[in-house]
Amino acid sequence: MANMQVSKEEMLKRVARWKGLVPSEYAFVDSKIPGHERLIYNVIGNGVTEDASLRPAIPDARDFNLTYIKADPGKGAALHSHLTVEVFTPLSGQWAVMWGDRGETEVVLDTWDTISVPPGVMRGFRNVGKEPACLMAILGGTDPGRVTWSPEVLEKAKETGLRFDREGNVIQG
Repeated sequence: MANMQVSKEEMLKRVARWKGLVPSEYAFVDSKIPGHERLIYNVIGNGVTEDASLRPAIPDARDFNLTYIKADPGKGAALHSHLTVEVFTPLSGQWAVMWGDRGETEVVLDTWDTISVPPGVMRGFRNVGKEPACLMAILGGTDPGRVTWSPEVLEKAKETGLRFDREGNVIQG
């Protein structure tokens, strides 16, 4: 069996350059809750993003989705779960990953440390460093489904004006 041949032109369509990535400030329903402001960059696949306008740099997601998160100190994602494994690796700074129904357990990761959170576990994360930092998140599955938010997060999100449309995408108002 011969190996597949790919032209340079075709392969360049599968390159995501950091300077060309366009982030979303409101990729998730928790985005306006104080302490959860962050930028989401979809690199490979749509992941579980709730912003219908956010397009990945590389749409061909086979068996995984890759996202970068950039956040200021003290900021990150509220408690949520996924139907698939989620892997976190800090690309810069230090990040706390918390888990449990109330986020009662946490571990601090340094740059290049990695954690794999099992499906169905409530998890969140925040930049615990002193400078803005980037975190890489990888979700398993070609279609990782939707985010399940803790009830407390959904209540707080209503107060910010963010809500879901019929398709499960975030809208304001």
